[in-house]
Amino acid sequence: MSNARKINFGAGPSMISLKVLTELQNDLLNYGQTGIGILELSHRSEEFRQILQKIKDDVRDLLNIPENYHVLFLSAGGTGQTAGIALNLMQLKPNKCADYFVTGKWSEKAAKEASKFGTVHKVLPKMESYCSIPSSESWNLNEDASYVYYCDNETIDGVEFKEVPDTNGVPIVCDMSSNIMSRPVDISKFGVIYAGAQKNLGCAGVTLVIVRDDLTNVASPLCPAVIEYKAMVNNNSCLNTPPVFSIYVLGAVLKNLKEEGGLAVTYQRCKIKSEALYKVIDESNGFYVCPVDKSVRSRTNIIFKFGSDNRRSEMEKKFLKEAAERNLVGLSGHRSIGGFRASLYNAVTIEDVEKLICFMQDFASKNHFEKED
Repeated sequence: MSNARKINFGAGPSMISLKVLTELQNDLLNYGQTGIGILELSHRSEEFRQILQKIKDDVRDLLNIPENYHVLFLSAGGTGQTAGIALNLMQLKPNKCADYFVTGKWSEKAAKEASKFGTVHKVLPKMESYCSIPSSESWNLNEDASYVYYCDNETIDGVEFKEVPDTNGVPIVCDMSSNIMSRPVDISKFGVIYAGAQKNLGCAGVTLVIVRDDLTNVASPLCPAVIEYKAMVNNNSCLNTPPVFSIYVLGAVLKNLKEEGGLAVTYQRCKIKSEALYKVIDESNGFYVCPVDKSVRSRTNIIFKFGSDNRRSEMEKKFLKEAAERNLVGLSGHRSIGGFRASLYNAVTIEDVEKLICFMQDFASKNHFEKED
């Protein structure tokens, strides 16, 4: 078993399906009979132009993107976009301010980064822990904001918005890094959507950005060209050398996603996987617990821990060790909160989750009395 392919529940870089990886192998040596590998392919070549166009078409098709939106492929990950958003949009209104929903570690970091370039106003009351999203009655939105930011799914904290917030017409910016392509989305409700690829879209190195046309002309004069939306639109995401291989992998993932039935199928799988895992946690008689409010539990990043503090550190090590022996890896919780995290991205199958569930039930049964000591 030690040489078998592992089931990767890590938060990112995440699992890529074996089917996609197998298809990539030959192209590493000789892409499309060009005589050179995909890693060597020039971003100015006709072959790459065709790759880029096909991927843009697939993104538009899968997400049903309106014509007045641009699809871009940028570098520097989601973290780069936390600065890029502010530099591109903060000047949309004279006050140079933006509203931020802070619901977890990533939105907290995004708000901190944006504050370097303008005034950041936090929509929600300060929370002691990121286990819920306060109701709209407690929101404090600013009508003079240039944009409203939120993170649709907090990878670290396991919190997910179930609906798009109503911002009274202020453009919405959304980080969908960890749940993009996991369900249908009404793109017309957003000004900008961005997503790092290394969770649901392939490998690290490229960030998908979907931006409404009217928001591409308001960047700060200080905005570097490599993250300025207008410059990237004008240069078809190739102002500088783009991450060719990462874009190519993204395309392979999307091709596979379309072949499997698109977002309607993915959405149903996502529901089945997450509901099954939460059921095991909730019906474990307190052996496992999920601290996140049920109304906002993430479908893609399942946070849980042992219900008892007694010997927790020792038991966590035992859990991870025995899980690894069954080829179940990447289950450690983020270092900032501990516990466990199972990331159920698109490449993680229902069968993979069933294997995790079987292990968790077996572990709880064998260690029940240790929990009660």
